[in-house]
Amino acid sequence: MRIPKHIGIIPDGNRRWALSNSLSKDRGYDHGINPGLEVFKLCQKENVQEVTFYGFTIDNTKRPSEQKIAFTKACIDSVMLLTKENCEILVLGNTDSNCFPEELIPFTKRKKFGTGGIKANFLINYGWEWDLNLLKHSDASKKHIQPYLHSKDISRIDLIIRWGGRRRLSGLLPVQSVYSDFYILDNYWPDFKKQDFYDALSWYDEQDVTLGG
Repeated sequence: MRIPKHIGIIPDGNRRWALSNSLSKDRGYDHGINPGLEVFKLCQKENVQEVTFYGFTIDNTKRPSEQKIAFTKACIDSVMLLTKENCEILVLGNTDSNCFPEELIPFTKRKKFGTGGIKANFLINYGWEWDLNLLKHSDASKKHIQPYLHSKDISRIDLIIRWGGRRRLSGLLPVQSVYSDFYILDNYWPDFKKQDFYDALSWYDEQDVTLGG
C-alpha cells in the first residue's frame, strides 16, 4: 500500500457530538483528545513521516468563552500527551495574540522527544492570512514562496482527513494543501475508530498522484 508521507487531520464535530450526547458544546473537546493520540500512534505504526493536527483557528476564538477555554485546554493537553512519545513537535500559530496559550510557546520551535522520528505539528490560533502575511513584504516568486511562510517548516500534505462531514478545508495550510487528496468522514471526531484511518489510507492508495501534471 502507498502510504502518505504527510497526513493532515481536521478533527471536526466535537460540539455536534456533545449535543448528540446531551452535553453542553464545550464538553465535546475533552473527548477529542484520545482520538488524537490514537491517530498519532497509527501514523507512527504505518511509518507516516509527518502529521498535522488542526487545533483551532483565529476565527474559532470568536466563539463563546466557555468553548474557547475548553478547546484551548484540549489543545494544550494534546501537545503535552505527545511529549511522552517518540516524536518531534512543532506548534504553529499567531503568538502575538493573547489567544495563543503561553504553555505552548516553548514548542514554537520544533522540539525532539524520546528518540524523535515522526514530526507532529499542531496548528494553534492559526489563520491562513497570518501564515501568508510575510509574503507582501518579500520578493518571493510564485515558485519559491515556502521560505516566506510562517509555516515554512511544514512539508506538503499528501492526504487530509476530515471528520464531521463538512466539505471544506477551513484554511488549512493553503500552500502545503494545494495538491492534497481530501478524504471526508461523516462521523464526529470523538467517535473516531481505527477503521476510519485505514479506510482513508485505502482510499488514498487508489488515487492518482499528478501534482497538477
